Amino acid sequence: MSSEKQKVVLSGIQPSGNLHLGNYFGAVRQYLQLLDSGHRCYYFLANYHALTSMRDRARLLEQTKRTAADYLALGLDPARCAIYRQSDLTEVCELQWILTTVTPMGLLERCHAYKDKIQQGIPADHGLFAYPVLQAADILIVRADLVPVGQDQRQHIEVTRDIAEYFNSSYGEVLNLPDPYIPDEVAVVPGRDGRKMSKSYNNTIELFAPEEEVRSQIMSIVTDSAAVKEPKDPDRSNLYGILKLFCRPEENAEWADRFRRGGLSYREVKQAIFARFMEKFGPARRRREELESQPELVEQVLLRGVEQARAVARPLVKEVREAVGIPNP
Repeated sequence: MSSEKQKVVLSGIQPSGNLHLGNYFGAVRQYLQLLDSGHRCYYFLANYHALTSMRDRARLLEQTKRTAADYLALGLDPARCAIYRQSDLTEVCELQWILTTVTPMGLLERCHAYKDKIQQGIPADHGLFAYPVLQAADILIVRADLVPVGQDQRQHIEVTRDIAEYFNSSYGEVLNLPDPYIPDEVAVVPGRDGRKMSKSYNNTIELFAPEEEVRSQIMSIVTDSAAVKEPKDPDRSNLYGILKLFCRPEENAEWADRFRRGGLSYREVKQAIFARFMEKFGPARRRREELESQPELVEQVLLRGVEQARAVARPLVKEVREAVGIPNP
């Protein structure tokens, strides 16, 4: 890829639970495609963000390491991208504070994630309220051009752009304005209960769970009470919504036709999902087992990754300091 076309890509994930099908089809698959397109990619483990919902020291440490190993097992190549812990890039917190001073309260009060969590009864601490500013710092500190997100996360990037524009209008054109990266084929993966697959809903199918646990999760996908002989609407079926993730378009059409004709048992569909899951993720699951015994390798990847990010972050923070009138040490 020519340098003119190369973009800087950034995305992060909270290490608050085990990776699942929604993480892969909604995010990791796009990460791999972006790597293959020759972009400069930064993928971080958002352990500062995880503190807004996790109060378990040992679990946070363990999940952060596990998620890094999961990324490597799924094919994110540290020779072609930077994988790092958010907390290792300490410059991000300084940038967050400076951005906080130009961010209007009203902008944060309108954020969907904050309002949704308040409606769910989650306590409103400052970390939850100010989450979008830290997220903006994560993106802006590496001068990201593209941020892979789902349609439901587009607002996060709009807020980041707003914050950057508030800063630039006060101090000059210092910060890059990122764009959301939402390819047409990004899947919204239904969970076992029909809602969007999410760790917070406890409705996931985990990528690296033991085989029998994966089988149990797939067999627990909620279905209606239609008899085997009855025709079924594939577009209203959680099973079809998950199965089609693994199928080619012509296979999807064949399965949809079988749903509509009747005579298809839900158990048969669940068995097909399990077989295709194991076929697709079998190599990654084997790599993940190997990495389990190589924690030092995973740690080395994270340390190399943060140095790559810091090589961009330090000059950016220096430029921000100069713009606002804070001396550089």
